Amino acid sequence: MWNSFFLLEEWTGTGKQYVGKLHSDMDKEDGSVKYVLTGDGAGTVFEIDENSGDIHATRRLDREEKALYTLSAKAVNKTSGQDLEKASEFIIKIHDINDNEPKFAKDTYMAGVSEMSNVGAFVIRVTATDADDEAYGNSAKLVYSILQGQPYFSVEPETGVIRTALPNMIRENREHYQVVIQAKDMAGQMGGLSGTTTVNITLLDVNNSPPRFPHSTYHLSTPESAGIGSPVGRIKAYDADVGENAEMWYSILDGDGQDMFNIITDSTSQEGVITVKKQLDYESKRLYSLRVQVTNTHIDRRFEQLGPFSDTAIVRITITDVDEPPVFSRALYIFEVDEDTPAGSSVGTVSARDPDTINHLVKYTIDRHTDLERLFNIDSNNGTISTLQGLDRETSKWHNISVLATELSTALQTRVPVFIKVRDVNDNAPEFAMYYETFVCENVKAGQLIQTISAVDTDEPLVGHKFVFSLSTINPNFTVFDNEDNTARILTRRGSFNRREMSSYLLPVVISDNDYPIQSSTSTLTVRVCACDSRGNVQTCSTEALLLSAGLSTGALVAILLCILILLSNPLNIYSALSKKHFIYHLYALM
Repeated sequence: MWNSFFLLEEWTGTGKQYVGKLHSDMDKEDGSVKYVLTGDGAGTVFEIDENSGDIHATRRLDREEKALYTLSAKAVNKTSGQDLEKASEFIIKIHDINDNEPKFAKDTYMAGVSEMSNVGAFVIRVTATDADDEAYGNSAKLVYSILQGQPYFSVEPETGVIRTALPNMIRENREHYQVVIQAKDMAGQMGGLSGTTTVNITLLDVNNSPPRFPHSTYHLSTPESAGIGSPVGRIKAYDADVGENAEMWYSILDGDGQDMFNIITDSTSQEGVITVKKQLDYESKRLYSLRVQVTNTHIDRRFEQLGPFSDTAIVRITITDVDEPPVFSRALYIFEVDEDTPAGSSVGTVSARDPDTINHLVKYTIDRHTDLERLFNIDSNNGTISTLQGLDRETSKWHNISVLATELSTALQTRVPVFIKVRDVNDNAPEFAMYYETFVCENVKAGQLIQTISAVDTDEPLVGHKFVFSLSTINPNFTVFDNEDNTARILTRRGSFNRREMSSYLLPVVISDNDYPIQSSTSTLTVRVCACDSRGNVQTCSTEALLLSAGLSTGALVAILLCILILLSNPLNIYSALSKKHFIYHLYALM
């Protein structure tokens, strides 16, 4: 029945705004028909005259709040209340007027663009919106323009893209710009509404400025006592760029001090720190010169034509004098001396000088805290070290002492370590490497091995030990076979030993070394005669052999046996004293 009505927003007339009229074919205009309105805004925003069907808006409407209302109307019989026809739906559209100004997404924008950019370089895009109806006239058609910021920047009218308008703008000349952009509706025509925003633009640094020394020559000084690695002074170049574009590094190109000094870059302060590379000596050289270069770390190849991105300066370094202690001719001394050398024998000579004055006298002494046994002496005038007593290499192979050199005029003092090696002299005879407990079975055969022996010698010959084993006299029972590897085998010369006839044998073995002068000793091997089983396993040995094997003398053996006999005469006392009857049993067994 009805489709739609149109209503202009923001109506400023008096009274209620007329929307339209509804009419039913069933209405004979006799007053029997009533019109009823329902739906979106019915009774609040819109009202209907139930008799005539006229619709009015009760208040001013804003399209930006609501642009479309959907309602339903029907005609009913006033008397019966019955519907005369089905309800019909219709819409009321609010027509737009240009009542909203453009608004930018931000009141203020922050943007940056590299300095030295070409004309037309992109900076930022700003966007405004208009709440008016884009589909109805030009109320929401926006045009952008620049109100402030020319001639440096421009804005594209349709897109809001801001671009550079001047070539090669330099950050060092001006870094910050404030641009005001306007957005105007009605396609920019007169009478349109507008809004503005501010764009703060920063020129971003590029490496277009080389580093420069403020001075062509620098003067520094350092004492000759400055340690290696210690700082001498700092120099600084300046770069108009910022950040990593201003980073630089320093180097030494040439100069007579190139071998004596280093230069390092302080990454925090961007200064060149000159340090000592080698020990300085005022008496040798008092003035050095360096040619120092500073170079940008990150060079932008686009601006190489603006270079060179480096600079040079001369650094002159004066060495100041310091009263120095004596200096030894060596950092340490190593001497050798034979052991058993008589007291007063010369060991070696140390030498020190006064680096400040050639003729200053130096006195030599030994730090007695390093020579508590007072084994050495030193001539205080010429530095000759000698022995105070004989040295024994077997007691100590090395002696480490400290020698002091003292200036007589200033008492300045320096110490140097002296290492004295005691050379070996063949003054010790070889001997058994260990105590040997040797057994021979009664049923042994001639030529059977009963023991392998070896020797040790506290001397240390240069070519190593070479021991020779032999018997002091020909022995009818045993013989020695030298293995020629510093060991020897003890063999039986005969068989059938009887422990009741002879329970043990003493076998003197002569051991000689092969050094000069030859040293030898005789070590006695005790061989016990024991009863063995058929496989050669020892079963029983005599008491005398057992005691002899412990290294006891004959007198001691007699005394021990006498005590045993006394104790055995009263075994009860032993048992009561020790409460170990097994001990008595073992004593009887030994007998």
